[in-house]
Amino acid sequence: MNKLHGKVALITGASKGMGKSHATIYAKYGANLILVDLDESVNQVAAEIQNKYGVEVLAQVGDVTDPQAMRLIAEKGMKRFGKLNALVCNAGVCRLGKFLESSDAELDLHINVNIKGAWHTARGVLPHMIASGGGAVVVMSSVTGDMTADPGEVAYALSKSALIGFTKALAVEMAPHNIRVNAICPGFIWTPMAEQVARQVNPDDPKAVLDELATAIPMKRLGRPDEVGELSAFLASDESSYINGAQIVIDGASTLPETVSIGM
Repeated sequence: MNKLHGKVALITGASKGMGKSHATIYAKYGANLILVDLDESVNQVAAEIQNKYGVEVLAQVGDVTDPQAMRLIAEKGMKRFGKLNALVCNAGVCRLGKFLESSDAELDLHINVNIKGAWHTARGVLPHMIASGGGAVVVMSSVTGDMTADPGEVAYALSKSALIGFTKALAVEMAPHNIRVNAICPGFIWTPMAEQVARQVNPDDPKAVLDELATAIPMKRLGRPDEVGELSAFLASDESSYINGAQIVIDGASTLPETVSIGM
């Protein structure tokens, strides 16, 4: 139960959804945390986790699209804890929009947060991780883009598939420094982001959208954030010491069926 004991993890997008789940699961396994989010509620999340699990938690309101801010946050975390052993690049956005009707601003939002956000965060953290003797990076990608896509997801799919290339190239480059880099590719997980997308599709009944999604998944349900958090904690721990440059799908087998109507 203490597989992350003594480790220090920086997690972005940590105030809710999968980011909060990463933080909670990491704390359960004994990690001290640096939690980063644009929303000031990250301070409350940090206090709750610290009180429940007895780990040290440093909360930072910060923007992953700002490289200087991410460098300063990483430096502050290093000064507080003396080391950085794990990074979860979780902060992300998803806005649906038809390709021919989308604005450059909508494209830039996905690139700036999803791609550049991971880039800036890793650039801020990795020098300290190298100085700490190594560690693990978990990049939150998606099945969307690299494996699947639906209409209206072009910008999101572009950004999330780019993170697969980022993961693989960074894994090779960081391996000599004893740093592993892996990507998690979730399918449909019941998070605030999923709820927000469902509201875009059907503002009057977003739950109906999520319920319909579940019917097409072989396990007949959406995933839970804690299930993703457990996978993330495994990838950040020494238990996954020979897993590097991998993209691990966690989707209830939703990407496997060829159709929803053919078969016995």
